[in-house]
Amino acid sequence: MTDLVRDQQADLGAKIAAQRKALGVRAQSAARAAGISRVTLHRIEKGEASVSLGAYVKVCHALGLHLGILAVNGGLTPQQPQHETLSNGSHVRIADYPQLTALAWQLDPNALLTDEEVIGIYERNQRFMDLNQLDDHERLLMQRLILSKGMENFFV
Repeated sequence: MTDLVRDQQADLGAKIAAQRKALGVRAQSAARAAGISRVTLHRIEKGEASVSLGAYVKVCHALGLHLGILAVNGGLTPQQPQHETLSNGSHVRIADYPQLTALAWQLDPNALLTDEEVIGIYERNQRFMDLNQLDDHERLLMQRLILSKGMENFFV
């Protein structure tokens, strides 16, 4: 195994651990949600090669993460395109919303997302959101999204 591969595995494990901690999810809870043991989660967070790819994917799914394709230079490709302007002129900058920033930690905080992309992030990760930590600015964003997209069953 090359040093580059080891570094990428360690980086992926560190990102998974950082996401779990940013969401305030205990290791036991994350492992249970992914259908793996706590020991396997610990090995994933350390970037160990002996863990199956399927286990990595399960944890990423449970934490609302998306695995990207590795670029030639060894870095990860961007998960979402940045939008300078959208067709309707609407866009959401990740860094403007604390909960969105925590849920989309793997994306560039200055990335501009469509309403649909933001809704997708909130929907996939609502189990990790702390509604008591929403500031008024983010609460207004969520209310706008709910009203404009017919998401009456969503929370706020």
